[in-house]
Amino acid sequence: MSIPHPGDATSFYFTAMAHSDPARFELGLDTFGDRTLGPDGALGTHGQALRDVVEQAELADDVGLDFIGLGEHHRQDFAISAPEVVLGAIAARTRRIRLGTAVTVLSTDDPVRVFQRFSTLAALSDGRAEVILGRGSFVESYPLFGFDLNDYEMLFEEKLALFAAVRRQEPVRWKGRHRAALDTGPVVPPVEQGLLPTWVGVGGTPQSVVRAARHGFALMIAIIGGEPARFGPHVDLFLRTLEDSGHERQPVGVHGPAHVAATDAQAKEELWPHFLEQRTRIGAERGWAPPTRAQFEREAGPDGALFVGSPETVAAKVVAVARTLRLQRVDLKYANGTMPHAQLLRSIELIGTQVAPRVREALAG
Repeated sequence: MSIPHPGDATSFYFTAMAHSDPARFELGLDTFGDRTLGPDGALGTHGQALRDVVEQAELADDVGLDFIGLGEHHRQDFAISAPEVVLGAIAARTRRIRLGTAVTVLSTDDPVRVFQRFSTLAALSDGRAEVILGRGSFVESYPLFGFDLNDYEMLFEEKLALFAAVRRQEPVRWKGRHRAALDTGPVVPPVEQGLLPTWVGVGGTPQSVVRAARHGFALMIAIIGGEPARFGPHVDLFLRTLEDSGHERQPVGVHGPAHVAATDAQAKEELWPHFLEQRTRIGAERGWAPPTRAQFEREAGPDGALFVGSPETVAAKVVAVARTLRLQRVDLKYANGTMPHAQLLRSIELIGTQVAPRVREALAG
């Protein structure tokens, strides 16, 4: 990538040791590795989407963004099923950007192996690894890996507890219903910089918020529709439960769909057809009605969940949401449906060179 790094943004980066500092703010990106339309208008392959994600992350690093998160899915429309492998490739081609997931589906994985993959990534990236754990908004991994959806809640509850024990990098003695008991020394390799920065991704249920806080993990709220301000009580609950559980204050972040172009009108016109196609396709699986343009416009407005518009508009919305919800990070999901790779690169460039400086200046005080 030839885009120059816009100054030294080091002061805005979380490190493993400063992960819980509430005075710092990060602006990151998320992607699921959507298969996109090529120059000929045809849908690209999974392999091309993966190669594009590495290029997108390299650009995000070049323009000074703080984080890149790769979502784990096991569907035809998304290419990333092994995010840690892709993150390893990104680590080799980047310098500063923190590397993580959005999310790792812990319920259908082994917590020990998840920790090992991310502690390995931390070693290879000089401490830039972190993980966002979740149950996932799609359920394809359950039959794929032989898990019963009837155990949906218990699987995550047990595996999160085991991950928390492994993350402490001490001897582990654990017993549960859905995995063999464990009695072992510290799991290797350890994270050299301290504890692995760990978030729990939630869709907004109070139970999920409380669970994250009781383990002392950071909280990432996925907001894909409606007013972000409605999650204020969830943030209150999280901070109160952290304190009641004896944990230090941990960061709170928001993940939301985004697209940036030169003007508000251009950004909306570029995003709308891909937003409509994706929400219609997924909605057909879940019983949602297709979105209307009026609904899209409301979500793109000041009180909606879409961070779409010019750099000025998107920066103002990030700042407003961050202040309202007392956030330490906003992750913009820049890939939404089949939008071409070139448009995604331009959006990333604008987020890094024009949105991020405005946000950092506004929130620096």
